Amino acid sequence: MSSPTTPPSAPTPFHDFGLDPRLADALAPLGFEAPTPIQLEAIPALLVGRDVIGRARTGSGKTAAFGLPLLERVKAGGGPIRALVLTPTRELALQVTDALRSFAKNLPVRLVTVYGGAAYGPQLRALEAGVPVVVGTPGRVLDLVDRGKLDLSALEMLVLDEADEMLRMGFFEDVQRVLEASPPTRQIALFSASMPEPIARVAEAHLREPIEVQVEREALTVHHIEQRALLVPERHKGEALTRLLAAEPIGAALVFARTRAGCAAAADDLAARGVPVDALHGDLNQAARERVLSRFRSGRLRVVVATDVAARGIDVEHVTHVINYDLPTDAEGYVHRIGRTGRAGRAGVAISLVTPAEVRRVRALERTLDTVIAKVEVPTDAEIAAAKRARLLDEVRAAASEAPAPALEAMLDALAIDPRRAAAAALGLLARDRDVALDETPDTRPPSWARRAAPAHPSADEVELFLPIGRTRGVRPGDLVGALANELEVPGSSIGRVTIVAGASFVRVTPEVAERALGRVLEIRGHRVAITRSRRPEGADAPRGPGPGRRGPRPRPAAPARPKKRFDRNK
Repeated sequence: MSSPTTPPSAPTPFHDFGLDPRLADALAPLGFEAPTPIQLEAIPALLVGRDVIGRARTGSGKTAAFGLPLLERVKAGGGPIRALVLTPTRELALQVTDALRSFAKNLPVRLVTVYGGAAYGPQLRALEAGVPVVVGTPGRVLDLVDRGKLDLSALEMLVLDEADEMLRMGFFEDVQRVLEASPPTRQIALFSASMPEPIARVAEAHLREPIEVQVEREALTVHHIEQRALLVPERHKGEALTRLLAAEPIGAALVFARTRAGCAAAADDLAARGVPVDALHGDLNQAARERVLSRFRSGRLRVVVATDVAARGIDVEHVTHVINYDLPTDAEGYVHRIGRTGRAGRAGVAISLVTPAEVRRVRALERTLDTVIAKVEVPTDAEIAAAKRARLLDEVRAAASEAPAPALEAMLDALAIDPRRAAAAALGLLARDRDVALDETPDTRPPSWARRAAPAHPSADEVELFLPIGRTRGVRPGDLVGALANELEVPGSSIGRVTIVAGASFVRVTPEVAERALGRVLEIRGHRVAITRSRRPEGADAPRGPGPGRRGPRPRPAAPARPKKRFDRNK
């Protein structure tokens, strides 16, 4: 029960559902201001006891959509098991349990999480002590049912969370057995991003006149995430990913690979290139998985390579970048992945490494999701060096904002040299320690394999636009693509490769878009910019021949003429 000293919270829209005040009051401190679309539709139906099919993806608020009615049902606590939530992975089970506990902080309700790969003892003791709510994975739940340790005879509500993933992972036979072991009178809430035929059959067989609630596509858009695509030959993905991680201002990056073997290989390749990284896939035992997740959540690990299944349930708010090392097979998978960045109002970036054979799939994603995926180049040595210098200066500024330790001031006095020279020397030492280039001029051209992957000139059905604003003004691909797409109201599939240099930007578009764009003035990062046709000569992306600071090819001396051999008949 709530403490008598705790003042009641101000009424929120969640109070309008008729929830117990102790339950509704717990939501405001958690940041719940207004119900999401799935919550608006599912909560009233579940509260009156209807079976529900919810079509919703990760990030739509579905945990609260089924969690609040579930807790309302068992709010008195105690007694036998009255509610069961099945999830496809251990991580998601733990995440759902944490969310339910935060909702129920004012209620006398106990919960237990059961999943494979963990010791039976604590789970069995919690079940024997009596809990009204169990959250678990299908395999361990069924195992405990078969052992007679988990009694479902009094079950009132059963939730199948991410049913499509349970089907994909081969758990659906276990799910059906759990359904058969529960009373036919129980209420069922089935949540799934998609509705394959096997799930539809199960719903038809076990749910009673269900209400189907579906979040409209607009509620699941990814327009708030900056999306980019790099054209990369398959064999050069490792180098491309290493360059991305060096050039991007990454707080935490989640890299997705298609298979367990691919996940391990990508992580090993990054580690061999000096990138601190760890892998998360199905071959890891639970203790190893929890160590990786703990380091990632705490910020001690910056890059994790994961498979789709292993990443289920990962909820790390500070993920700044999602990188598709392997492109997902469909739009739903793409949304699931990149939705793990840009959380809680933060900026997010999604980057896909695309092989030449996958270009059409990127265009299909743009059409299906009505989004824009900017086509960009692999970072050059110069861009990587500039990014490293910027990060170094940011660190120094942050350190300089704090008062220096007396010992440091004493050391500076002991140097007896100009403070600017001392600071320059210290920066030089720090730059050398961080592998930051200072004196040499790094190559401003992309690697040769990247130049081969991305043609230097527009194709016959493309026009290249010129915008007189570039990297020195902080311009990013998303700024250009967003301005063109929004102002001209064109689909992302009509915008091609984006090239940004120091003082200018080049964007390839279809002839139809070029006709609408030429002569227009756009506002980009606070600057009004006129669009004109690019006049770059062919080969501008890969300079050839003599130029400033470069020697031209040396003429080869003519080979001396060789005397002709004569055939001597007498030999």
